[in-house]
Amino acid sequence: MSLNRYQLRHKARAGHHAAKIAEQLLQRPDRLIGLILLGNNLVNFSAASLVAIIALKIGGQPAVALGTLILTLVVLIFAEAAPKTLAAMHPERLAFPAAIIYYPLLKITYPIVWLTNFASNGVLYVLGVRDRDAHLHALTREELRTIVHDAGDRISSRYRQMLISILDLEKVTVDDVMVPHNEINGIDLDDEPGKIERIINESEHTRLPVFRDNIDEVIGILHMRRLANLPQRSFEQDALTELLDEAYFVPEGTPLSTQLVQFQRRRKRIALVVDEYGDIQGLVTLEDILEEIVGEFTTDPADEVDDVIGEGGNTWLVNGAANIRELNRSQNWELPTDGPKTINGLILEYLETIPVPTSCVKIHGYPIEIIETDDNRIRTVRVGPRVLEPEKTA
Repeated sequence: MSLNRYQLRHKARAGHHAAKIAEQLLQRPDRLIGLILLGNNLVNFSAASLVAIIALKIGGQPAVALGTLILTLVVLIFAEAAPKTLAAMHPERLAFPAAIIYYPLLKITYPIVWLTNFASNGVLYVLGVRDRDAHLHALTREELRTIVHDAGDRISSRYRQMLISILDLEKVTVDDVMVPHNEINGIDLDDEPGKIERIINESEHTRLPVFRDNIDEVIGILHMRRLANLPQRSFEQDALTELLDEAYFVPEGTPLSTQLVQFQRRRKRIALVVDEYGDIQGLVTLEDILEEIVGEFTTDPADEVDDVIGEGGNTWLVNGAANIRELNRSQNWELPTDGPKTINGLILEYLETIPVPTSCVKIHGYPIEIIETDDNRIRTVRVGPRVLEPEKTA
């Protein structure tokens, strides 16, 4: 009963003979327990009877009392406490050899075991205990997280973090990782061909959204490889329009686990995030989701832009457009992520107004000084080390 069921299943699938038998026995624990208790009680009662008869013949009734005391100590130490403690500490060492013995014994004593289990299960049924309650062995996500955390040195810290990130994909939405609306790089077909050519030549992305006038009027997605394979490149509107793939839209709030499956099913790598009114809120790519699992890619051109600059003295200059989740991950901070996605949005939500430079605010224990603003947003802030408030005692 102390065996790790998942290690047991792994060994059984790997072809371990004793593990297969043990797994088969544990499929019906009531029969296994019935067999063990049948043998246990038969031996204990037989030993008690023999000790009583022998002691009575040797020394009379006083010897029976002494024999009972000695037998109790012997059984308690050598048949109960010591072996069961050993079995709890090293379950596989005892369970696998025992399983090889229990299996044929269960076949031999099956009628008696069946009758005993039928009677005991009947009593439990009357008391309201149902057999179906004993088969709920599936792990929840949080239980699986605990197992991964407790794996220790069996799994490297990097792989352990990747596994936890996979489990957390359902908690993270496309809103958390998308490129915001105002930072999307794309091609405006209303621009001059020369400007379009310059944008394409300077772009570090393989796919660019194509629109008219503004990103909300998106027409499609241009794959640079398709443009490069043309014998003669043309940057006129008609020529570019023929090369476009249909734009793929996803609603905001979509969990990353769902979006990853949708990317795979639709064979897409880029999607535009829209709100309930159909307005584009941002852009999410397959790489953004993979980075949530494996960490930042060194080849990502966005990594070349520093959102955080250390000043020394445990203070940092932070870009107001910096993503809070990325800051928490890179700086090991604990800024709240259940609301706005950027530092700018977090401060504006907290203050409910656009602050002036040199204003200070403390959010979640982090002192934040406003360094630079413009008409409608915060551009740069200074973040100091976290200061936790002492807990109040009654």
